[in-house]
Order: sequence, then structure tokens, then C-alpha cells
Amino acid sequence: MNASSTSLGRILVVDDQAANLRVVSALLSRQGYEVVTAGGGEEAITRYCESVPDLILLDMMMPGMDGFEVLAALREQEPPLQVPVVFVTAAHDRDLLLRAFDAGVVDYVTKPFLPEELLARVNAHVGLKLTRDRLERVAREREELVNLVAHDLKNPLSSVLFASDILLQDGCKPDRVPRYLQMIHESADDALGYIRHYLESQAGARADRDSEATCSLGEILEWLVRRYEFQLDARGIRIQQSVPPEHARVAIDERVLRQLSENLVTNAMKYAPNGELLLAGRAGAPGYWQLVVADRGPGISPRQQRDLFKPFTRLEQADDGISSGLGLSLAKQIVANAGGQLWYEDRPGGGAVFVIELPAAAASADVAAQA
Repeated sequence: MNASSTSLGRILVVDDQAANLRVVSALLSRQGYEVVTAGGGEEAITRYCESVPDLILLDMMMPGMDGFEVLAALREQEPPLQVPVVFVTAAHDRDLLLRAFDAGVVDYVTKPFLPEELLARVNAHVGLKLTRDRLERVAREREELVNLVAHDLKNPLSSVLFASDILLQDGCKPDRVPRYLQMIHESADDALGYIRHYLESQAGARADRDSEATCSLGEILEWLVRRYEFQLDARGIRIQQSVPPEHARVAIDERVLRQLSENLVTNAMKYAPNGELLLAGRAGAPGYWQLVVADRGPGISPRQQRDLFKPFTRLEQADDGISSGLGLSLAKQIVANAGGQLWYEDRPGGGAVFVIELPAAAASADVAAQA
């Protein structure tokens, strides 16, 4: 059973006396807690595995499995025990209580207990546990945001560095200088745009706007060529384009699709040099359009494909240097959030194909369905 939205927390009460279970359950339920009961050690382990509670009130002395044995068994479960455990006991033996604390118990209540004392201890330990959970969640979210920002700033900053390095060289062709300056300006603007994007996202200001965002698939491909043709050329990679119809529009923010697609292009630059890169827009499933990035690199083996979209996984071999890294995992998640799919295919004749399939914008959905 899941905790209700109004529950103060979920408490597992373990006691071999049915009368004790009824009293404690009624007391805690009236305070707004969700209570799950178990009449013995084996049942307690089963209830814990069904749904991890926020606190366990555990009778120390029970027939069969006593509280110490239950505690030891819970530490061997998946997930292992990380919730506070309060012993409920009639024992006043000092050595026994010290043993309980050594076993990891955070507190104890002696029988017969005062309702006010039991509630005070429960409230304190559940409050501490829920506060710890919130702090851990905030820490995870901040870490994810830092990783996301760092990764997505890498591509525009790499373009700035590439263009500025070329301009500093004496052999830079004069007719290309304006293009390199434009690349620097646009890349810096993109970097600032990404930062604004994440700040607004944290403030909750983007939900309505993103739900109505659309962009032209053809314009995204044109942007990719403008941004990366010189960098691709420097690595011996020729661009082949397959331009989609003018009406091909997808339901996603333009800046977001730029991020997704340039991650695929920069991966091709790193792992498939001296070849040909296909950038294509085409109709997908009914009501969807696809953006395709296909290289002539070594491709990805079936064994490596299993881990291709896992976060923080680098798939490297001495002979091919293939890597998925963080980018593909983030890209797949973003595409899924937009109602689409991202997948890999082997390219006929050798190479890797990555396909981003996104819902057609309302204006082009009927045409995409007929294509």
C-alpha cells in the first residue's frame, strides 16, 4: 500500500502481541501516519520488501525471530536497511540496551509506554529521516544539473575555441574570417542561452512555453551545416545532406533540438574521422518526423549497444575508441520527455546511424502521417 498524499510518513510496527499492534496502530493513525503492521519477524521482512517505510517500531523480544535477528535480516535485503529503527521493549537491562544501539537502533521505548513519549520519539525520528531524504534529493538534483550544464556548454565552447584558434593562425583564408567570427558570436550566444534555459527551468518558468514550442527540421539541418562544416572539413569528413520538406516541423524547442543533434555530430567528429556524414530529415512513423545523423565510422558492436544509452558509461576499445559518455543518456531522456524516441542502427556498408524521432508539430502532423 502506498502512502497517501496527506500521510506524515509510513511506519512499520512489529510486535507479536495483537493488542499492542492495535493500540500503537490506532495512536499513530490518528496523528496522520500510514501504519503497516507485522505480527512477527518473517512478516516484518515481507512488509519491508513490499514497501520501504520511513520508520520501524520493532519489538525487541519476540518468539521465533527476536528484534536483533529481524534487524540483521533487514540489513541483508535489497534495498538494505537505511531507515531508523526504534526498539519497543519491556527490558531494562543496560547491557541489552547497549547491544541494541551497537546493532544500529536509533532509540528505544519501554513498555508500558506513555502515548505522548511514543509520539514524541516517532515524530522526531520520522522528521529527521524525511529531512535527510529531502537533502539527498536536492543534492542529486544539483549534481544532475551541474553535469547537464557542463556537458551542454562543452559543444558551443568547443566551437568558440576552434574558430578562435583558426583566426589566430597566419594561414586563415580572408574570405572565411567573417564565418569564423559569426561562429564565435553564435556559439557564445548559444552558451548563454543554455544557461538561461537551465535557470528558467529551475525556477519553473518554462513549462507552458515548452509545451507549445515547435521548430523547422530543415532549419536545424542548415544550422548544423553552418556550425560544423569547417570543423568537419578539418577532420576530413564530407557532409551529405538530405533535406526534408519545408513543412516538416517538430514539437520541441529549437534550442533543445540543436543541443540534441550537435551532440550526435560532435560524436561523429571524434569517432568517425576521414569519411562521410549524412544529415537527413525524413518522415517517420505516422505523425512523426526523424532527424538522422549517420557516419562511416567503426559502428558499435551488439555487446556495446546494450550500454549505449546508460549514463556515465564510456564504451572504449583500443581499435575503435567508441564512447557513449553522458551525452547520449541525456539526449535519450530529453527526447522521451518530448514524446519521441532516440535509437541506434547499424549503417549498411559500415558506420553508425542515430535517429531522433519527434512528434510532428500540429501544422505538419497530417502531412507527416501521409508521407
